[in-house]
Amino acid sequence: MERVVVEMPRTPRRRAEGQQRRADQKRYLRSLAGKKGAARPKNAAERRARVQRILAILDERYPNVTCALHHSNAWELLVATILSAQCTDERVNKVTPGLFAKYPTIEDFANVSQAELAKDIHSTGFFNNKAKSVIGAAKKILGEFGGEIPREIDKLLTVPGAARKTANVVLGTAFGIASGVVVDTHVSRISQRLDLTKNADPVKIERDLIQAVPQERWISFSHQMIHFGRGICVARSPKCVECPMTALCYSEDRTA
Repeated sequence: MERVVVEMPRTPRRRAEGQQRRADQKRYLRSLAGKKGAARPKNAAERRARVQRILAILDERYPNVTCALHHSNAWELLVATILSAQCTDERVNKVTPGLFAKYPTIEDFANVSQAELAKDIHSTGFFNNKAKSVIGAAKKILGEFGGEIPREIDKLLTVPGAARKTANVVLGTAFGIASGVVVDTHVSRISQRLDLTKNADPVKIERDLIQAVPQERWISFSHQMIHFGRGICVARSPKCVECPMTALCYSEDRTA
């Protein structure tokens, strides 16, 4: 049965409230022009306007970014993401071509010994734990999911090595499913600097970002923030002189 949605007419009060919110947003954005640092938003409308401006700048700067980990399918992306823990994407991308050539199927990963796989991924660090996770993930996916990467986050989180960050990467990049916001070290640092969160715990940071950022932007926002963190808003001595968000930033460790 088709559901019929009846839109209630807007009352004069609702129209006035909407006009006021839009006026507040425009006034806040105009106040940023020519300023080195932004005044903190005073209300919800200004906070939304600030977030929209952040998203617009990210779109201008990084219009077509995607995951930096090289892969040809969802399983390879899962493996690469597991290997990327405490390791650079550049290093992982040097390891995975030979790794996927040696073990072209999930079954190959399920049957390899942990000691041998640990040698293959030694340069990514924490190789014993990562080898155990990858082998466990292969066995779990073969045994419980018919060899297919589950597309529901609750199921994917049961796979060894697939915590929320990894699950969000795989679902977002491989399947276009916005299950949440990827929170790595870059996203965590920049979200705190831009006052999108006051938390340090990744789960709490993700919760704050989910509230602040529209769901249709969760996937692209994560990739854009990671690129922004690598190129400009770096951990030490951020390149604030080059930063397109200077007028929106009131971080205590600004350098300009």
